[in-house]
Amino acid sequence: MGDDPLPDNLDDRDAGPKRSSSDDAGADGSVPDSATAEPSGGAGRQSLRGRREDTDDPRWARQRALKILFQADVRQVSPEVTLTRLDDDAHARGLLDEVDDLADGSPLLPPIAHEPGVEVEQVIDPKQAQASPRAAGSPGTGARRGRPAPLDGFTRRLVLGVHEHRDEVDALISRFARRWQISRMPVVDRTVLRLATYELLHEPTAPAVTISEAVRLAREMSTDDSGRYVNGVLESIRRHLAGNARA
Repeated sequence: MGDDPLPDNLDDRDAGPKRSSSDDAGADGSVPDSATAEPSGGAGRQSLRGRREDTDDPRWARQRALKILFQADVRQVSPEVTLTRLDDDAHARGLLDEVDDLADGSPLLPPIAHEPGVEVEQVIDPKQAQASPRAAGSPGTGARRGRPAPLDGFTRRLVLGVHEHRDEVDALISRFARRWQISRMPVVDRTVLRLATYELLHEPTAPAVTISEAVRLAREMSTDDSGRYVNGVLESIRRHLAGNARA
């Protein structure tokens, strides 16, 4: 989607040396956030630091955050509702982890009712809660890891950060979305853009890593075209933020 997206070889002159996900990947394919950095002095100067303390696997945390935000968007509920459900339900976390394609736009979890006084996804017969188009299929990440792990701090920080800064994030995406309205984008594409834009704005991750990971998520969870489009929008946002930092 989009017109003439920028090429994948991002120009990171303003963000320090180029870091690809393969450069920083550990044995398990995760990106250690020694790929995280904070500005030191002028714009684009980075001082590397150790792994994040709120996650053992930043790549997996981003993937989970993407799925949680996607689920909330599709169900039209606050992401806090989905977080609460996943905190309380290991089976739901397992279903979340099994999904490896979001392109069809269908919910990842079957609808359920929440406690009185809390926003609901949908009230249905409990027997119907077992019938999810995503529930069947071969085991995915969750099954390989055994019992689905609780949500880590980085996943939670990303989800709540996107939710808290939604207006700021959407305004920035809209500015560089090349005539695409956010509401008309595929859900997975706009969710990847929101996740990465929040990270560019409010997290210390090196911008090149944020963009690389967002492009990977878009390609894995949607299409190659989505990856190219996400790349172009995020690179435009990165350049804009780098220019503001120098001003």
